[in-house]
Amino acid sequence: MSTPGKNTPLPVIVGCGGINAAGRISGHHAYRRMVLDALPVAAQERTYKSLAELMGSGTAAALTAADKRYIRDHTLIRRIENFDAEAVLWQSALKMTGTNDGGLCFITAKRQLPALIPEDWTLTDLGNNEVKVECSTPLNTMLPELRPSKVTSAGQLPTGFDPAALYASRNHPRGLQMTVYGASDTLRSTGFSVEQLKTMVAPDEFAVYSGSAMGQLDADGYAGLLQNPVIGKRPSSKHCALGLPEMPGDFVNAYVLGSVGETAGIIGACATFLYNVKRGMDDIRCGDKRIVIVGNSEAPVQPHVIEGYRVMGALAEDEELMKLDASDHCDNRRACRPFSSNAGFTVAEASVWIVLMDDELAIQHGARIMGSVGDVFVNADGYKKSIPGPGIGNYLTVAKAVASARAILGEEGLRDGTYMQAHGTGTPQNRVTESHILNEVAQQFGLQRWLVGAIKCYVGHSMAPAGGEQLAAILGAWQDGWVPGITTIDHIAEDVHQDHLHLPMEHVAIEPEAKPGAFVNSKGFGGNNATGLFLSPQHTLEMLRKRWGKDRLLELQRKQEAVEARAQDYDANADNGSIAPIYEFGEGVVDGEDLEIDDSKISIPGFPNPVDLNIANPYEDMS
Repeated sequence: MSTPGKNTPLPVIVGCGGINAAGRISGHHAYRRMVLDALPVAAQERTYKSLAELMGSGTAAALTAADKRYIRDHTLIRRIENFDAEAVLWQSALKMTGTNDGGLCFITAKRQLPALIPEDWTLTDLGNNEVKVECSTPLNTMLPELRPSKVTSAGQLPTGFDPAALYASRNHPRGLQMTVYGASDTLRSTGFSVEQLKTMVAPDEFAVYSGSAMGQLDADGYAGLLQNPVIGKRPSSKHCALGLPEMPGDFVNAYVLGSVGETAGIIGACATFLYNVKRGMDDIRCGDKRIVIVGNSEAPVQPHVIEGYRVMGALAEDEELMKLDASDHCDNRRACRPFSSNAGFTVAEASVWIVLMDDELAIQHGARIMGSVGDVFVNADGYKKSIPGPGIGNYLTVAKAVASARAILGEEGLRDGTYMQAHGTGTPQNRVTESHILNEVAQQFGLQRWLVGAIKCYVGHSMAPAGGEQLAAILGAWQDGWVPGITTIDHIAEDVHQDHLHLPMEHVAIEPEAKPGAFVNSKGFGGNNATGLFLSPQHTLEMLRKRWGKDRLLELQRKQEAVEARAQDYDANADNGSIAPIYEFGEGVVDGEDLEIDDSKISIPGFPNPVDLNIANPYEDMS
């Protein structure tokens, strides 16, 4: 394992945005929806106004009590709206045999006949493009029917918000529609335009790291590719390409950022976001990249995806939720209950992105300092009893992240100044295994009543972007001073390990200056484990002061005024409904003949700085 040394570049978070069940992530709006009841009245009103514009619900300038109730009821986890949960299309196998006096006889259109007519079929032309079919052997067919879903809860984008309506999204799967919106929101949250970002570095000093854990699984993605031939439709030329799991990153490169830098789609199941953050962190630390866009988009609120997880026993079924409550009514709003008596996780959709810069570049251009990446650790589980079952890898990642916090913040900073955003899926297995990991590590490092949040109780489990949602909640807490409580529960389950943990059922007020570090924990099927340490904006600025001196920090603050003003302008415009995403399809396309190439550089139209071809020999000692 490489160890960063003196003057290692610090990956600074200069932008964060996207969309999830709580609303627009930039400007901390989604976070504020989660802690709405704890906010001052003015902040509540702005949150309602922002959501009203996003949802198209009511007149944002004069929201009534009914408008506000509608906004609350149609955000966060709720009853499924993306499809009719009472009428899910199902194909039932049907075997038809003839009566005692003969075989089967039916009439059909000629165009519906199979290309290869079975040998025992006798066809009689009836005219009007119809034929009578007589056959002597049983006929196996499929009969479409509508069934109610056994799971009716999900974390969905706010009702009325449709990313497809914001740009020319024809044939784009929903996850990619959310990508275009989410990445645009994030880039604009930096206070820099795409063109400004391109002036800061060489074209190959950019990177975009993104992947979806599931791929694009709706009818415009892999679902169409796989299902259409079965239901009598043709796959399109778009299905295969647009279904790929790395496609969110590809869309950012091709249509939002126009990047020619490094790209990768790193997939680690439900730890995918942190996997990509680690890649970006490593690249900035080693000086290979100076600006990295990291994010994920996932749209798994689909009947077939839900059914797949349900038959695994992973999802909170309505019947089990009603048993927990001893009720004949399913409380969809409380479907996800981390660390309490629970029945399974709640599937969700989200698109979450961040922008990282090295600290020197951030200071040079007056970037917003939202926090920084202290460290990210990834470990597998080793030999396992089952692919879905947890193993030992997460003990390693959590312990190493805590040890890193001790090294960066000191013993006191670790013990008194950190908290954890847990994976906290709301499954019976997670409540035991993750709480044991956190409790054991807390005990060994002398942590007492270690504050542990679990925001999936609000937004559900979005797979790949889940870690990004946890990070966004941390950034919001450093801004507004509230750690969201686990408000969907009324008790901690007896089998939860909590001797050294504080699992709050109400929002917890913090002093951001007193909480310089926070952790994001992620666990995924297959033995994918990651834990990230993130540093507060206050502590990040203190680190920058120590490295660069007071004068450079004063210079940073002066430059930040214009950057912050642009970011606030975007935030205000978005609050007022001006939310058209960046989508540059077919714009600024460059062909090979447009390049200026010599043996020392490549100049690319649209990029002020060239690609440097003066590459040093990395094996000089062996040459």
